[in-house]
Amino acid sequence: MRRDRLVGVVMMLGSGLSTQVGASVAALAFPVIGPAGVVAIRQWVAALLLLAVGRPRLRTITARQWRTVIALAAVFAVMNLSLYTAIDRVGLGMAVTLEFLGPLAVALLGSRRLLDLVCALVAAPAVILLTRPQATTDYLGIGLGLLAALCWAFYILLNRKVGRELPGATGAAAAAGLSGLAYVPVGIVVLTHHPATLASATYALAAGVLSSAVPYFVDVLTLRRVPAQFFGVFMSVNPVLAALVGLVVLHQKPAVLDWIAILVIVSANAAAVTFGGTFGADAVRHKRVPVAECDVLHGVPELAVTPAFGKVSADGEPRSSRTTQ
Repeated sequence: MRRDRLVGVVMMLGSGLSTQVGASVAALAFPVIGPAGVVAIRQWVAALLLLAVGRPRLRTITARQWRTVIALAAVFAVMNLSLYTAIDRVGLGMAVTLEFLGPLAVALLGSRRLLDLVCALVAAPAVILLTRPQATTDYLGIGLGLLAALCWAFYILLNRKVGRELPGATGAAAAAGLSGLAYVPVGIVVLTHHPATLASATYALAAGVLSSAVPYFVDVLTLRRVPAQFFGVFMSVNPVLAALVGLVVLHQKPAVLDWIAILVIVSANAAAVTFGGTFGADAVRHKRVPVAECDVLHGVPELAVTPAFGKVSADGEPRSSRTTQ
């Protein structure tokens, strides 16, 4: 129904805005506890959230499954640290845009719908324009942003594998717990040498809630209203939100060419919304989306950028029978 689609679009915007506001709030804590300290606190928040919601049965995980879970946890930990360090060096808009190249590449390479492919191809040059070299370019920051993109691409693929092998949110929760545990010594060292003030601790906790908890719940609900592939294309709005939030919260002013690129990205997404029709997935519009098939740790549905999920069988039922608990 059109109302479901409209509500889904509003929820996607709200989720993306929450994620970017969380990142901008995190940046306010960088001068005191640094990116590593903020990431440690965020990882702890994500771990508590996923362990509480997923309630994983750890004893049922086999040794082979543990290897995938550990890899997922490691990629997640490196991804967030590289992203937050990139934000500290090159700004929120640039860092998020660079990171977005990971899921954009996965979505583009796996797309089977012409409209999705066209929208992704229109958005891609705009993303490249936003990352163009300039006189004051911080190449280490750009490199860290690209590392975050690579990690996100691997994270999508690993999360898909975990979702297939483990029921419910068991794998995602276990990975979140391991990642949070790994950051305990990091957090102790960082916070010992750079003690957190009340303000910085509040900023870091708020970042964890806004960038992990809120997107997790909103995205799961959103995927019950809109097709997964459309969600993946719509993800390109995140660099736009990051630039706007960076301007308002952090006073990071994009150049004219950056705003042109932003308009191109918005136009691509508007075309997907306006001309998408049924988006080829009416059969899944009212289906409940498995939590385990969502990138619940990063606040972005893994299903959205991995075409292996979201397919339907001949009877119109999702191929995975697991549903949200």
